Amino acid sequence: MTRTVRELSRHNDVHDAALGLRIPTRYRHDWALFADWCTAADHRPIPAAPETLALFLHEHPAAAATQRRRLSAINTVHTGHGYPAPGRTETVRRHLDAARAQRLDQLRRLLLQRATELPTTGWPSGLFGRRDALLLVLAATGMTFTDIARLRRRDIRHDGIILVATTRAGERFRLAPDPETEDNPAADIYRRWAEIQAFLDLYPGTHLLRHHLTDPVEIITDPLDAEQARQPLLCPIDRWGHLPYAQSMTPQSVSILVRAHLSGRAPVRRVLPVPLQDDVGTWVEPEIELDPGYYERGIAARSRDHEAFEDLADVFDEIEARADALFEDLMGVLEGL
Repeated sequence: MTRTVRELSRHNDVHDAALGLRIPTRYRHDWALFADWCTAADHRPIPAAPETLALFLHEHPAAAATQRRRLSAINTVHTGHGYPAPGRTETVRRHLDAARAQRLDQLRRLLLQRATELPTTGWPSGLFGRRDALLLVLAATGMTFTDIARLRRRDIRHDGIILVATTRAGERFRLAPDPETEDNPAADIYRRWAEIQAFLDLYPGTHLLRHHLTDPVEIITDPLDAEQARQPLLCPIDRWGHLPYAQSMTPQSVSILVRAHLSGRAPVRRVLPVPLQDDVGTWVEPEIELDPGYYERGIAARSRDHEAFEDLADVFDEIEARADALFEDLMGVLEGL
């Protein structure tokens, strides 16, 4: 029987005894270089983190064609054994394409500038401003719109200075402070949105949230429980400031908002007046004075209705008797067929 191309390819594969892997013959030298470097540098070759692969390429400079071949080898071994390809991540793309990295750095600065200009207080402008600011910060990392829409609250780690976002595929994006000023606006932007979600954990609904955005108070954030950790990080907001529970933004919505903010065409949220909290719930129902003859007229009306409908019981009994007679006649006809 003639062997298929796949069978011949597997027949020629090289086995990595140390890792128990099947390596395509054409990639054995590139994979061996990567695996040996991982062993020496104390990194795991499979599944390899994108940061590990980027560091490997940095420490092994070569022509673009050689680097692409190495990436193909590492990606093929990963996908062939059921792991995601680490070379198809933004971290590695930036390392290989200097022009792309430069463009993204310029875009990153513009996105961060737009994010810091958005309002953080006022109703509902502060609510939209805090969410959109975090959305722009995440877009500044180079993360895809789909990955941004899929983020959960547990996917963000914040130690007060450094912000780390991890996608569903395991790619990590690290937002560190400015080396000169040591400021990290991204961390502040995330903290403001996290406060909104923590406030809603304590006080669901928008009634008290609008007062919080008008006159913010300190929120003590507790560690997320299992249900809160699974909630979307970014969610849609309707025109009344309502945030649908457990509903994520779509990648299309994320894309539209990012482009709108970059072009300066983002919708302007007008600040609405919020009533004083002391005045909430103080409405008193006005007293109603009834006509002195109200009760007499009601009694007379009920008396007339009682007399008018007094014979209805007899009418319903007669209808029911006729229906029973018709049913018996119908059964007799059916039995005679």
